[in-house]
Amino acid sequence: MDMNADGSTRNTDTDWAVAPNGDARGYIDPHALQELWFHTGTACNLACPFCLEGSKPGDDRLNRITLADVEGLMQEAVELGVEQFSFTGGEPFIVKDFVNILRFAAARKPCLVLTNGTDVVLKRMEQIATLANTAHPISFRISIDWPDAARHEEGRGEGTFQQSLDCIVALRKLGFSVSVARQMEPDEDTAAVEQAYQQLLHDAGYEDDIRLVAFPDFSLPGDNPEVPVVTEDCMTRYQTEATRREFMCAFSKMVVKQDGRMRVYACTLVDDDLRYDQGTNLRSALSQRVMLAHHRCYSCFAYGSSCSER
Repeated sequence: MDMNADGSTRNTDTDWAVAPNGDARGYIDPHALQELWFHTGTACNLACPFCLEGSKPGDDRLNRITLADVEGLMQEAVELGVEQFSFTGGEPFIVKDFVNILRFAAARKPCLVLTNGTDVVLKRMEQIATLANTAHPISFRISIDWPDAARHEEGRGEGTFQQSLDCIVALRKLGFSVSVARQMEPDEDTAAVEQAYQQLLHDAGYEDDIRLVAFPDFSLPGDNPEVPVVTEDCMTRYQTEATRREFMCAFSKMVVKQDGRMRVYACTLVDDDLRYDQGTNLRSALSQRVMLAHHRCYSCFAYGSSCSER
């Protein structure tokens, strides 16, 4: 992998454009920047063993961001027509500057925040309340892995289930829109699982039906599980031009802070692979074809997985 003059990477890997079976690899050509994601850092108050980012207390694989880090990129994104800013971690609310970052972002575009909704969020609820009347709305997605306390807490720790439920209700009472991220299983009865979640939230005091966003197992950073190859033929035989435009890498980017530098990545799911580092500015990144070489690309192809709620 080589570096271009603008700081973006130039992939010279032999398996980047050609799959191991010799077929042309599938790809996506970005068509817009509708959503810009910011990774707030891989530090987290929890250490979930299944975390796709490998986040845990004190983790610094991806550095914590500051308001100064994101101001210029947000302005560039607005100039490019971005419609939403979204934030993920790690846990965004352990970043001291995060409420200020949200205030700055929501003055420009609607925002989405992915959080575990545990004690670190509950302790900042008074600060969060000050964001209820920003120029653009802020919504939250809380992770509740399973609609069962014991199973949820096997991965997230004792007490986290009720904390997340309390956070959902508290945010809704402040007027924020809230959704839930859950884990999915290949053989699940989706209707029954979703009904269990709705009942759980109603019992907790959430009056409306809540939006559920299901995710398969994405494996840990750096893992390389064996999955079917997504070839160019797959993307034309089983996908249409319209469905290809719905892949997240077709309309969004993610910004991370690595070794003290802000970098643009092709997608929220591929920051463990330097081949998806697209440089330091969004305009350049939008011109770069995204090869579907990461094992998580198969989840997008096969299950329609997407971190976006757009």
